[in-house]
Amino acid sequence: MASSRRLHRNLALASVASFLVGASSVHCGSTGAGNSHGNSNSAGTSGTFNTGGSGTASGSAVGGSSSSFAGPSGSGGSITFDVQTKDYSAEDFFNTDPPPMSCDGGGKPPVVTGTPECPSDKNNPGCPCATAGATAPCWTGPRKFRDHGNCHDGTTTCLPSGETQQLAWGMCNGEVLPMGTTGKAACECFSKGLWQIDNLEPCFLTVTNSMGSTTTGYSATSGNPASCPFDSMTAMPTLPATWSKNTLKVDCSGNFKLCYAIKAGDPKNPKPTDCSVIQECTSAYYFPANSVANFPDLPAWTSDPSAAACVQQFLASGGYGEMSVDGQSDECELVNKVFQRVPYCPPSCNGSDAGICGTCQNGGSGSF
Repeated sequence: MASSRRLHRNLALASVASFLVGASSVHCGSTGAGNSHGNSNSAGTSGTFNTGGSGTASGSAVGGSSSSFAGPSGSGGSITFDVQTKDYSAEDFFNTDPPPMSCDGGGKPPVVTGTPECPSDKNNPGCPCATAGATAPCWTGPRKFRDHGNCHDGTTTCLPSGETQQLAWGMCNGEVLPMGTTGKAACECFSKGLWQIDNLEPCFLTVTNSMGSTTTGYSATSGNPASCPFDSMTAMPTLPATWSKNTLKVDCSGNFKLCYAIKAGDPKNPKPTDCSVIQECTSAYYFPANSVANFPDLPAWTSDPSAAACVQQFLASGGYGEMSVDGQSDECELVNKVFQRVPYCPPSCNGSDAGICGTCQNGGSGSF
């Protein structure tokens, strides 16, 4: 049997300016209907009226003997009608202006008092307030857009109003309402996520023996820089449990599945027919919004024997890494797309910092 010989190669990820596919980004703020500020007066009236009193009644018969009768007498009494403000239900407040959706059916709508015209959570202009000179956040738009994307509250002041000089909230100054149909301008909860992966470097091992030559791809060990394990035996080296740590930042909480694939092909002209050396995924529930969260590690991998031809093509003509996402925010917004493709440096860059090789790096990130 001919002696075994192994060629160890590792590739570093090229540093390429990221490009985006799909929606632009938004800030996701609160999932409720906003804060409740100020007081809203009841839209009802009350009143009393009295009936009764004290007195007598008398009379005489015509053409006969006289007689008399006494009318009712007493100290009198009163009947009081207490007309109170209507007890509005959540349907009254949210029928035409609902809070953001909740896909799992959980969550409770905000507690709102006042009237549908003057709800306590909005402090709309002209609605009653309690203290002259007091200020409060205000919002005149639909509840579902409040504190989402570019949208945010304004500020209003409690002032005497009209001929009666009754206290009412003034103009809502500084609020930003929806100004577009997608992304931040549409004040959607979800429209941006950032996936950061520490180590994207693959290793390749070619073994030649009496059975011929076989090349296998596998995950590099973690580190900076990442390195391909050296092994003097013909068997694959022992792999660590994970390939890479990664983090996720999204402007809306929800469930997200993120996948990274290594493909053979031209990153500038990707095709649906481009073959995959491997694809590894990680998924979890992301919370809270706008935090940098550690996602489950991408697992270690070894290319399947059926991908041997793709491995050879990748080494011969190059390839790229492809990031994709499949997710749903807590407010039912869906995202399913390939959002980043990054070319790999050629094998000749292994250990070299000259020319284009100086831009190679181990990790990468992409926005969706």
